[in-house]
Amino acid sequence: MQLIPYLAALIAGALLTVQVGLNSTLGRSAGNMRFAVLMNFLVGSVGLLVYFAAAGGGLPTRYSLAAVPAWAWFGGFLGAFYVTVATLVGPRIGAAALLALTVLGQLLASLLVDQFGWLGFPTQPISPTKLAGAALLLGGVGLIVR
Repeated sequence: MQLIPYLAALIAGALLTVQVGLNSTLGRSAGNMRFAVLMNFLVGSVGLLVYFAAAGGGLPTRYSLAAVPAWAWFGGFLGAFYVTVATLVGPRIGAAALLALTVLGQLLASLLVDQFGWLGFPTQPISPTKLAGAALLLGGVGLIVR
């Protein structure tokens, strides 16, 4: 097991809670939650531009861009949907319920993605052990949101 990727994923998950809190505070203070979502992506885009410039590597060719499947360009919409829902719903249901439901949704979707090898992921069949883990997570979510 490589510790660094697992640790990075754990930290990214923890930071989702912080992100929801920052966006909610910005939206409440500015008086407009949609503004907070927009600022989330504008500030994030600036950060990514700085990272992109610092990391180097150049731009993709137009041939490589033309080879990208049309559906692969919509990841940003999904990110925007998540940030919008988290910003609007998080303050209403609380951080624990929001993230518990988010993780459950991610797990259920990932089981299907792995089972069928969708989106370029390798096929990894759903096993009884994975189903047991999903059931335990569902039970935990139930305890958190009740």
